[in-house]
Amino acid sequence: MAEKILLIVGTGPGISLNTARKFGIEGFTVALISRNMESLQKYENELKNDGIEAKGFPGDVSSVETLKTAIETVIKTYGKIDVLLYNAASGRTGKPTTLSDDQLVEDFKISVAGALISVKEVIPYMKNGTILLTGGGLALHPYADYASLAIGKAGIRNLAYSLHQELSPKGIYVGTLTIKGFVLEGTYFSPENIANTFYSMYENQTETEIIFEEK
Repeated sequence: MAEKILLIVGTGPGISLNTARKFGIEGFTVALISRNMESLQKYENELKNDGIEAKGFPGDVSSVETLKTAIETVIKTYGKIDVLLYNAASGRTGKPTTLSDDQLVEDFKISVAGALISVKEVIPYMKNGTILLTGGGLALHPYADYASLAIGKAGIRNLAYSLHQELSPKGIYVGTLTIKGFVLEGTYFSPENIANTFYSMYENQTETEIIFEEK
């Protein structure tokens, strides 16, 4: 069986690394994009110690050119993408009226526009692929002190539904995981539990949105 490729855009030590590990254990080769090369090398080593084939590619989601270049390099390396996870988000603290228009636009580019750029770059190299987007409960219940992040999460949720309508007829599944809680080790909202849910979404491909909440 040909190897399957998972690309994670916006790699960090929590959700991203745990999702990389889960998919890697299930036989995926993992490509990681982050702007920090030192962190990427650390994640590579951690995953390789678990017997997972992983490689980091430096790219900044706030820069269209460097993000596209990083994804192009991933595609040149592997020739295809089977699963894309977009896990980048930006949201400085502050009530709506304390934000400048430039700050709001800058955060939105990272939280939403970067996801669309990533999707458009990978879909020509997907066959019956999967696109996973990390959502948040602020999309459903905004909080004034995190206005920018809430707008970003509302945007990624909306984008997921629109992409699903457009891409599902082409055999590409799009799903967003709306996390209604703070991600924290040792709790229901642990990165490991979230990673397992992402993998279930990939396997089942039934719902556009999964609400991740403690019952």
